[in-house]
Amino acid sequence: MLSQKVAQQSLRRLAVQQPYAMRWSLMTAASPVAVVIGRNIQTRYAATSTNTTEPTKLLAEQRLRRPVSPHLTIYRPQITWYGSAVHRITGLMLSGPLYLWATAYLASPLLGWHLESASMAAAFGALPLLAKVGLKGFFAWPFTYHCLNGLRHLMWDLGRGITNKQVIQTGWTVVGASAAAALFLALL
Repeated sequence: MLSQKVAQQSLRRLAVQQPYAMRWSLMTAASPVAVVIGRNIQTRYAATSTNTTEPTKLLAEQRLRRPVSPHLTIYRPQITWYGSAVHRITGLMLSGPLYLWATAYLASPLLGWHLESASMAAAFGALPLLAKVGLKGFFAWPFTYHCLNGLRHLMWDLGRGITNKQVIQTGWTVVGASAAAALFLALL
């Protein structure tokens, strides 16, 4: 109710102060009949080009004129690069064999393989000591690196340790701690 009174008062002021503006706005406004008939439809003309070159040739020319972004080859390698790449590689090193072993474990009854825990433990126990340490180290280092670097990423998500100095320090800390933890797990 209040909004209607405010609108009516503003229209009265406009009619009194600028009578021609009121008439002009009413003349240019579309009437309901014009809307129904379709005479007030706004049209936009299509932008056309007289260029008759082949579209693929035109795209090739445009690509040649685009600026080239800097590539990895012009930057000095940093621990953050290596850390990111190794984090992804260790994730693949852990998940790939796990998927293969899980698939083989599920298919083992059909194929007559013995992949139950007792036979796996017996097979691992029969290996020489150096092979046991090497096999455990092969899986321990990607596991520890991926876990510790994942904790580092979680800290970044919390907004901690994001300065350049801290990122470099934590990167080398993760490398050292993962090597020590992997050695400890391999020698257990």
